[in-house]
Amino acid sequence: MSTPSHGFAGPADLHLHSNHSDGTESPAEVVRQAHAHGVRTVALTDHDRSTGWREAGDAAAELGMTFLPGMELSAKHEWRSVHVLGYLFDPEDPALLAETDRIRGDRIGRAERIVRSIGRDYDLHWDDVLAQTTLDATVGRPHIADALIARGIVRDRTEAFDGILHPREGYYEPHYAPDPLTAVRLITDAGGVAVIAHPVTGRDLMMPVPYLERLIAAGLGGFEIDHRENTEAGKRKLRGIAAAHDLIVTGSSDYHGSGKPNRPGENTTSEEMVARIIERATGTAVRFP
Repeated sequence: MSTPSHGFAGPADLHLHSNHSDGTESPAEVVRQAHAHGVRTVALTDHDRSTGWREAGDAAAELGMTFLPGMELSAKHEWRSVHVLGYLFDPEDPALLAETDRIRGDRIGRAERIVRSIGRDYDLHWDDVLAQTTLDATVGRPHIADALIARGIVRDRTEAFDGILHPREGYYEPHYAPDPLTAVRLITDAGGVAVIAHPVTGRDLMMPVPYLERLIAAGLGGFEIDHRENTEAGKRKLRGIAAAHDLIVTGSSDYHGSGKPNRPGENTTSEEMVARIIERATGTAVRFP
């Protein structure tokens, strides 16, 4: 099958985070890092917000890169945390805006509850966490991890999440998130393309196949399969489902700056799949070089 020509070329990384959510770099710096690693098409996908689009898009234009506006929408299926990547949706869609406002608002309250619990056993305070945030970023567990690092309580985010922030330690607090079916419909109704992020981390399938088929029927565009946290067995099963339903298949780094070891371009999406996302979306325009 030939790849349609859309004015973009080169490796595409469609899952990167800035300090508008839980990354450690500005949107412009995220794009520059991606370019330095050989990436030529990027999507900024901060959690539950689109505030970094303009800065990232301007940086991409300066570097001659293609920019796809995106977001990683929080969702939950039963006890599982599910993240749904949305590309090229209308950022002013009222229903989607209302849902992301609700998610972010609950995350802040949840973070405060976690910090109060940790503070009973460790020298950690809410101001310590706020000092690790920038702009109007939604405060979350990665910022709590950074505060623990700054306090010298842990060495890095990995130690924080394997220890104090692990649910078994007793400080974990749940937070509001819609079910994946709602998340997919919100993104799709806003003219975007919905792709389940890293769907098979630690299990053959994160969600049961019948539920995945419901998501597909509701408009799910595809799966992020090439991701460092997906299991090999899970990737094989998802490729079979994707082929059977002619779904989009992506690969991405899930870059967070210094917050994670992931590097831009360590997994990429083919030009054909990028073209399919662009052709399917109606909510907002891609920025070509």
